[in-house]
Amino acid sequence: MIFSLFIFLFGLAMGSFLNCVIYRIEKNQSFLKGRSYCPHCRHTLSWQDLIPVFSFLFFRGKCRYCHEKISLQYPLVELFTGVLFVLIFWSLGFDWSLGFLFLVSCFLIVIFIYDLRHYIIPDKILFPAIAIVFLYRLFENLIIGHWDLGFRNYVFAGLGASAFFLFIFFVSGGRWMGFGDVKLALFMGLFLGYPNILVALFLAFFLGAIIGVGLIIFGNKNLKSEVPFGPFLITGTFSALLWGQELMQWYTRLFLF
Repeated sequence: MIFSLFIFLFGLAMGSFLNCVIYRIEKNQSFLKGRSYCPHCRHTLSWQDLIPVFSFLFFRGKCRYCHEKISLQYPLVELFTGVLFVLIFWSLGFDWSLGFLFLVSCFLIVIFIYDLRHYIIPDKILFPAIAIVFLYRLFENLIIGHWDLGFRNYVFAGLGASAFFLFIFFVSGGRWMGFGDVKLALFMGLFLGYPNILVALFLAFFLGAIIGVGLIIFGNKNLKSEVPFGPFLITGTFSALLWGQELMQWYTRLFLF
């Protein structure tokens, strides 16, 4: 229990950092330099303003200096990152790949929020993520020695998923699928491998269809409206990572027998 609490607190801190990354990418600023500041009055924030979740609650969701409201994105990202890190830890235990999964999760959270807000998957986040996952899979299989069964599985899963999305992109002329999703699918395949990539894609299309229909029914969107697909792909990725085998077994029992 104590380790879960430590990992949760670590996740909260990482979520706070990810909020900074998201904001500074939006503003085309470096997230490696300079102290955090209020996006409204630009006052430099002190340590008591930066305690994940607690500062938001204590100051009632407002800046301590200008009293402007702070977006709910900040505590939600912090909480989600903390909970996700704990779920990954519970799924794997003290595994040597834990740090890698935490790092990849951070990339995915940034992409999720950025695409949700701006309908764009930033290359400056996605390309390093692809490179890190590729090099990790290469290193992993050189150490383990299962070259044919491991590395090729991830590479073929990545190329296959990306080719599928590329086909949709060309057929629709970019109306059904953005090219950022094509690159994200490559990342997903390299990260998840086969068959988990199938679980992630199935869930992404399933959730996308349900939410898309719901938005049309409630009048928020119409058939020609643009809806970012990246968040659905990332939701499918996290679900497949944590519960891929269980979901496949459930689907097999429900529909094939």
